[in-house]
Amino acid sequence: MGLKIVILGPAHPFRGGGITTFNERLAKELQEQGHQVSILNFTVQYPSFLFPGKSQLTDEPAPAGISIERKLHSMNPLNWIGTGFYLKKKRPDLIIVRFWLPLMGPAFGTVLRMVKKNHHTRIIAITDNVKPHEKRPGDKPFTGYFLKPCDAFITMSEKVLADLKEFNVHQPALKLDHPLYDNFGPGVGKDEARRWLGIPSDKKLLLFFGFIRKYKGLDLLLQACKELADKDILLVVAGEFYEDEAVYQALIDSLGIRDRVILKNDFIPNEEVKYYFSAADVVVQPYRNATQSGVTPLAYHFEKPMIVTNVGALPDYVPNGRTGIVTEPEPASIARAIEEFFRFGEEHYKSQIRIEKQKFSWQSFSAAILNLYQKITARN
Repeated sequence: MGLKIVILGPAHPFRGGGITTFNERLAKELQEQGHQVSILNFTVQYPSFLFPGKSQLTDEPAPAGISIERKLHSMNPLNWIGTGFYLKKKRPDLIIVRFWLPLMGPAFGTVLRMVKKNHHTRIIAITDNVKPHEKRPGDKPFTGYFLKPCDAFITMSEKVLADLKEFNVHQPALKLDHPLYDNFGPGVGKDEARRWLGIPSDKKLLLFFGFIRKYKGLDLLLQACKELADKDILLVVAGEFYEDEAVYQALIDSLGIRDRVILKNDFIPNEEVKYYFSAADVVVQPYRNATQSGVTPLAYHFEKPMIVTNVGALPDYVPNGRTGIVTEPEPASIARAIEEFFRFGEEHYKSQIRIEKQKFSWQSFSAAILNLYQKITARN
């Protein structure tokens, strides 16, 4: 008989990028394995004055066949208590809670403390980050408050696993590989993708994909593009600015590379993702710091080589010289990596990418969660 499982975290209609997509895909996988799964979603995730993008919500249709219930208000303590009481009475066997930002610590921590009073539900946290990329007051106590009621942890990088130890976490913790985002459909031909995007087919194309924040190093990549001798190399930046766009626009102009940068500076709907990855020769992740990145499993799904910087878990997912190139997070090194990539070409990496991507299955990821659940249940 299957388990009653609740995934606590963002889902449709929130545009949470990788986390929303991940939660929905995990729910689908667990359902296919015979479990009763629902997602307990936010009514309010971020207050508008704290949200850096244009909109938190999407007008895309909800994913079919997944139960999503909007109930949690991240900023309302009375709602936290009510949500916790609701889940306590619901008595799921397992709550899988997503933690990526200390700001969510008070809400999640309160809900989970309420739930544990039923002496039945086990709680496994998937911790994308324990230490945030961008520090704010209250980070450490908010995170500590969240961690305490959890029964076990899953990370997707060794860095987050190490960060957990700094909080004196004694609960079991397991590092797993981030599964592929295989729910965006198959890729299309490169020529078709470039026609759809209006990009010349005879150019060499770099792709920077995802929300734009300082830690992701887009400015480093722009400076690297200035150093490239090959003027047939274009950079497509596909994603919404989560900080001051004017800074990047001014940088592009000051570097004199306006004719070599294509900005698609908006949230990319799910049905359009395949065109960006299919059009690219290589995906570049020039991050200043990182844990893991949801862009990496997207690149693997569309079988695209990657150039990543030597930070966090990025090199763990991209074996240097096999599925891409690992370089240092500074413009000259990134420029050299781009030049090296085009000396070999995309096809050089394809066979290794097809081998490596087999490691990142949802079946193995969900099986590891359920094995961890069995261990913590047997222990208590």
